[in-house]
Amino acid sequence: MLSPTQHLRKRSAPGLQYGLSLVELMVGITVGLFLIGGALSLFVSNIQNSRRLLVEARMNQDLRAAADLIARDLRRAGYWGNAVQGTIATGTGTATTANPYAAVAASAASSTITYNYSQDAAENDTLDDNEQFGFRLQNNVIQMRTAANTSWQAITDPNVLEVTALKIDDSGSTSIGMGSICSTTVLPGAANYPSITLRQYTVTITARAPGDSTITRQLRTGVKVRNDAYAGACP
Repeated sequence: MLSPTQHLRKRSAPGLQYGLSLVELMVGITVGLFLIGGALSLFVSNIQNSRRLLVEARMNQDLRAAADLIARDLRRAGYWGNAVQGTIATGTGTATTANPYAAVAASAASSTITYNYSQDAAENDTLDDNEQFGFRLQNNVIQMRTAANTSWQAITDPNVLEVTALKIDDSGSTSIGMGSICSTTVLPGAANYPSITLRQYTVTITARAPGDSTITRQLRTGVKVRNDAYAGACP
């Protein structure tokens, strides 16, 4: 039988292991859980940030594409193959011919703009169905009119962005009197006073990410219509 001193020496001998106490085990598990929780939180945060960046990038791309399409097409408004007839009277008549494609109608209330331009290979001076265009906001989707009033096609994808507002403002347009160029000067306010309107529009598109109203974007672009609107005539 070992004496108390020999027994103590045996228990204290190097190389012998008797495991962890319950307190030490609980402390180790707690520290491990904190480390795992921090790692998971960082991983989830990275996933969420990556998803947000991807959504924002796709929204920006679609907004730029829609705004670019609107700007490129709107610039063509009022094009007429025989535009010279609108400024110079020919033959025995003294009146110029009105541009059949001149009208541009922008409505802020309905988020719609309509306009026309000639697509005739040989100009027929007639506004045909396939020469009527425009854009509008319908059910969070921007649509483009390709012919007449009933042919509208979506140009934005509601699965990528929901367009909440489409505003087309013509406050940049300027009207210039042309009475001084007539052979007999015509004063402003006279009947059929000749003038030319330099048409300029500001297109503003506001959109949000589907299912996440915290991700919003707004894009604004200016559009100068190449074909100025001429009205009136010299006497």
